[in-house]
Amino acid sequence: MDAEKESESRTAIFHSDQQPGAGHQLAWLQVSPGLSMALLWALAVLSLLPLLDAQSPECANLMTAAPISNATMDWLSGKWFYIGSAFRNAEYNESARAIQAAFFYFEPRHAEDKLIVREYQTIADKCVYNCSYINIYRQNGTLSKFETDREHFADLLLSNHFRTFMLAASWNGTKNVGVSFYADKPEVTQEQKKEFLDVIKCIGIQESEIIYTDEKKDACGPLQKQHEEERKKETEGS
Repeated sequence: MDAEKESESRTAIFHSDQQPGAGHQLAWLQVSPGLSMALLWALAVLSLLPLLDAQSPECANLMTAAPISNATMDWLSGKWFYIGSAFRNAEYNESARAIQAAFFYFEPRHAEDKLIVREYQTIADKCVYNCSYINIYRQNGTLSKFETDREHFADLLLSNHFRTFMLAASWNGTKNVGVSFYADKPEVTQEQKKEFLDVIKCIGIQESEIIYTDEKKDACGPLQKQHEEERKKETEGS
């Protein structure tokens, strides 16, 4: 897809039993905000810092976002898989349960403080594709995205040891805290998973409340392949 059209947020549903081809026409439509973002942006998030006052130093270290540099944006570049999440907000958890599998690509725009995101989700055995952009707030380590005419925020929590990251959310106090977890592979090791579980514990959510995806249910492979071929042709023709 053309990254120059980043100002538009578009969503497509691709049926897994259809074969993509030169004449294949994608059906563009708007899906509900909860379903359109496997990145699971927190509603009205400003910062987790107020929640950290009464927590241990270990939790504060785990859950405090660091400033975002060009090197951070480059580190985020490439393909990522949505592994799982846990939120106190019941409506948000319901949306998360609908996502069977998801992966996405980040492409940094340093000068614009943006990440182009191309996202593929499997919902109800169909592939849902979305192309949009994410704003970077460098100093406070925050990402944001416009959905339904509102800007939604999340704190970026990077792993110190692994190719994983988390997006942390809190709004209206502790009632609606939550975290979502991403890795550069569809399956994570126990060591990688432990950091996610430690953060979940810090915000007072039970491990049994975590909603995980299943890469085996992914239906977006054919559409991803089609897009890669189209991008390759565009690059060769330019």
